[in-house]
Amino acid sequence: GCSRDWDGLTCWPRANFGEVVKVPCPRFFEEITNIHGFLQRNCTQEEHWSEPFPPYTVACGFDEGSSKGPEDQKSYYSAFWRVYTAGYAASVTSLITALIVFAAFRKFHCTRNYIHMHLFVSFILRAIAVFTKDAVLFADETMDHCLMSTVSCKAAVAFFQFSILANFFWLLIEGIYLQTLLLLTFVSDKQYVWWFILTGWGAPTAVMFAWVLTRIHQQNTGCWDDDENGVVLWIIKGPILLTVLVNFLIFINVIRILVHKLKSQEGGGSNSSHFV
Repeated sequence: GCSRDWDGLTCWPRANFGEVVKVPCPRFFEEITNIHGFLQRNCTQEEHWSEPFPPYTVACGFDEGSSKGPEDQKSYYSAFWRVYTAGYAASVTSLITALIVFAAFRKFHCTRNYIHMHLFVSFILRAIAVFTKDAVLFADETMDHCLMSTVSCKAAVAFFQFSILANFFWLLIEGIYLQTLLLLTFVSDKQYVWWFILTGWGAPTAVMFAWVLTRIHQQNTGCWDDDENGVVLWIIKGPILLTVLVNFLIFINVIRILVHKLKSQEGGGSNSSHFV
């Protein structure tokens, strides 16, 4: 049949003779045009892929006049890369500055700021992971990304996924800590710091370990940046959605507690809470 093929925009999986393969439009097209289209290619008897049909400009709603050829597409991707690289660089600079300020002044040494610092570190790791992934996967523009399957590129993608998981888990820790202050007013919050650290970094590590083992034994293809098997990707998506759901429930509960405390103060309460 036809082997895996990279047409410059989409990675097409292997196919048998006469098989018609259907793939969604690249995600960056969908983000720009908000059109969720699909492309098809036929594996011919001559072991050649047919041209994508309908064309990218039709299926994905991309204006042909704004991208007339490969050089225009390359220029567009290069400009897009510069924009998000500059954004991540500015983010890293700001976060490192904040970390230095929190670490330098003893006045800022408290549990709340310790949690903030870990959250900042997770965002710094995410930016570094983006830079690393770009450097490893797209350093050689002549390389066929469908056939690329090295330890370094797999490690870069795994590190990127870990940084995303760490972001969401530390956002969850922020929510849990806020609710802890509201519910356990008379209990020292310092005793929970190590539990927060263990959860914030340990949970993403455990999820990533499970994902890596699954990829090795069930879907060890490419650089692990494809999602041909959606079930494997849910090993990462599941915990992320769970953290978002729990944070939303915490948000609702925090609002309920604050409204109750405000009503209690209006009814005769005099002391203000230490978390305000």
